[in-house]
Amino acid sequence: MGYHRNVKLRQRIGPIGLIVLLPLLLGAGARPLAGPLAAPRIVVNKSLRSLQLFSREKLVRLYRIALGTSPVGRKEHAGDRRTPEGTYTICNKNPHSQFYLSLQISYPGPADADRALASRLINAEQHRRILEASRRGGQPPPNTALGGEIFIHGGNSRGDWTWGCIALDNRDIKELFELVPVGTPVEILP
Repeated sequence: MGYHRNVKLRQRIGPIGLIVLLPLLLGAGARPLAGPLAAPRIVVNKSLRSLQLFSREKLVRLYRIALGTSPVGRKEHAGDRRTPEGTYTICNKNPHSQFYLSLQISYPGPADADRALASRLINAEQHRRILEASRRGGQPPPNTALGGEIFIHGGNSRGDWTWGCIALDNRDIKELFELVPVGTPVEILP
């Protein structure tokens, strides 16, 4: 759904309009938002290097992002330096991150675990633990062959430099950190 909105926006305003509109959407001169937001939702578009923040289905912020150093394709296993693709939630907030502030994404999720079990990358017990963490809204086990501990964090948004996380400028992660609670849905699109 979010992907189609991005395509429709680009089709409606064209590339020149997007260039003109982008600084406004990225928060240049934007009014501060009071948080937490009502019914927040995050949509990450990897190909556009953007993170969209919605409140009750209304787009309220668009942030520039950086991805893993191997940004094309979904995360398949630990160490591939890819950013996951799929549907997740914010499962933890860390105010003491080495990258300023961070929001943990519930990767690996059930779909990742199902694929990994089918390909024998993980075993049945690891699969069960990932599904259980998802069911209770907790942090998935980080020590499987799928990798884990994927965050939206600070640092900077210039160039793809993370090991699979989503990086924002520090002022942007500070705002996002204050606006979204644990449990916020996160959709990561190719």
